[in-house]
Amino acid sequence: MEEKGPKSMRDELLTALAEDSLGNWAAAHNIVQKLDSMEACWIHAYLHRKEGDVDNSKYWYEQAGKPFSEKPPEEEWLDIKTYIDQRYE
Repeated sequence: MEEKGPKSMRDELLTALAEDSLGNWAAAHNIVQKLDSMEACWIHAYLHRKEGDVDNSKYWYEQAGKPFSEKPPEEEWLDIKTYIDQRYE
């Protein structure tokens, strides 16, 4: 039987977004905590902003090189997803 390699960065990022969309904040957070990319930092920022932890989210937006978002969470989620789809096509 052939072993599967680790998930690609794109797959991990999309899994984190999918978990969040299902209401599994902790699962999404656990995924992005283990990743080292701008996109993971952006998702990390989004997750903390969504939970109301503004100070922590500002730190992660800074790590991602993104300004603090004032958008509704659903809109930012879509922005992140679109960016990942375009970046990793």
